[in-house]
Amino acid sequence: MEKIRVDTQQAYNQIREKIVTLALAPGAPVNAQSLADELGLGIRPVEEALKLLIHDDLVVVTPRHGLYASDVTLADLEQISEMRMTLEALSAQLAAQRATPDDLAVLDALYAAQKMTDATELFALDHKFHQAIAQAAHNKYLAQTLDRFFGLSQRLWYMALPRLDFLPAAVEEHLNLVAAIKKGEDGRAAQIMRHHVQNFYDKVRQILSD
Repeated sequence: MEKIRVDTQQAYNQIREKIVTLALAPGAPVNAQSLADELGLGIRPVEEALKLLIHDDLVVVTPRHGLYASDVTLADLEQISEMRMTLEALSAQLAAQRATPDDLAVLDALYAAQKMTDATELFALDHKFHQAIAQAAHNKYLAQTLDRFFGLSQRLWYMALPRLDFLPAAVEEHLNLVAAIKKGEDGRAAQIMRHHVQNFYDKVRQILSD
């Protein structure tokens, strides 16, 4: 997304945020002009942003009904969790092999910040933590792919947010993960990350199934 116009990037960020936080509910119609008016942006950057969001599977276009925010289902959860468990484990493994001192300093800072925030803000920090591990893996294509899947899964998490009382315990698992990365224990880092992601999705699946 490096070559996207600034105003298109701005529109993309704001509309994406509305979708993943459920301000634009799954299945809700999406009108480019209404969004442009609401966000105070031109119609062109909004239309370009919507094309990117279609590519991200966050917006769907049909000949009969036009644009709408894509639905989310338990079937989506299963497929997204399969991908994230595999890719996040790879990310942690590579981070343990390639992390620089600067990478480790970022992870330490993010872990410390996570211990002092509420559940809603924890989502953003958790995202930054996983992004930092992906950056420490030093594979830009892996980082870009993980960011896309994180956006898809965020909506499921926001649906379950009122009952996510297990998040503080999940943050503690980050401590063991950082320790493994610091020691260069790539196999252990991958194992911890896979268990961390799987445990989280198992709990969200249980919440959404009730």
